Amino acid sequence: REVAELLADFRAIYPFIAIRYEDLTSYEVYRRFRAEADAKHVVADLLMNSAMDLQIKLVNDRYTQPYASPEKPNLPDWAVWKNEAFAVSAEPIVFAFNKRLMPPGDVPRSHGDLQVLLERRGAAYRGKIALYNPETSSTGFLYITQDVQLDRDTWKLVRALGKTQPKLYISTDEMIRKVRSGEHLFAYNMIGSYALDQQTKDPNFGVVVPNDYTLVISRIALIPKDAPHPAAAKLFLDYLLSRRGQSLLAKHYMTPLRSDVPQGGPRVDPTKVRAIRVGPALLANLDQLKRANFLKEWRRALGDG
Repeated sequence: REVAELLADFRAIYPFIAIRYEDLTSYEVYRRFRAEADAKHVVADLLMNSAMDLQIKLVNDRYTQPYASPEKPNLPDWAVWKNEAFAVSAEPIVFAFNKRLMPPGDVPRSHGDLQVLLERRGAAYRGKIALYNPETSSTGFLYITQDVQLDRDTWKLVRALGKTQPKLYISTDEMIRKVRSGEHLFAYNMIGSYALDQQTKDPNFGVVVPNDYTLVISRIALIPKDAPHPAAAKLFLDYLLSRRGQSLLAKHYMTPLRSDVPQGGPRVDPTKVRAIRVGPALLANLDQLKRANFLKEWRRALGDG
């Protein structure tokens, strides 16, 4: 739904290009594409995914083709890798809460505030916290590993979260529904575009951009090596990165990468932004041993709570 207007506009400009858009979970995008590519039956012309590490893995494993987009000079240097992986947005990772049910004085403004709240009032939030399950959600795994890289105190926060017996989810949509209904009071590490869009529709749905640091993620687009229609894919990628395409993404709180397109969401203090660079560093946590060790520590920290 977030890209419906974008797709309609592209169709209006290029009516001779047919589009079939499929909305899948981040891991399903990766799993399905890789299975089809390995079977020599590639049907996708372009992949766009918020699981940045999985997209970079596809580039590293030579499933993609390079393209020197004419829009590249308008992007920050961290947004493109090898002319094969292109960030198309820069979205903050936020907290969300139920304004009607969560006491205003409890609403945390930083990761540290959240830790203190849960250590002090964990019993009041038992079963009332929602967060990604990093064992089943590729995006959730990416965000929590980035949190740990940025701040080792994240493990203290995970232990505090564990005290509340949080509910674990695979998608932002489900967490939004649970917070709106009041089943949960608070959600940790949500994709900002979805949460900010919901805030405009529901006066009881609150969003916090953390003020100690704000993790900023990107949806990464790439063109498969064996894309059936590479020319059309390149045209669509150029459109995504153009002023027109970026402006339409910004309307749905997918913060544009271009400096010549107004931002669609709340201003984030640039000194607090921690943008995840598009590049090979994202591959580190996909090492199977590292991943297994990280998830073991995650389970221990959450269980220790």
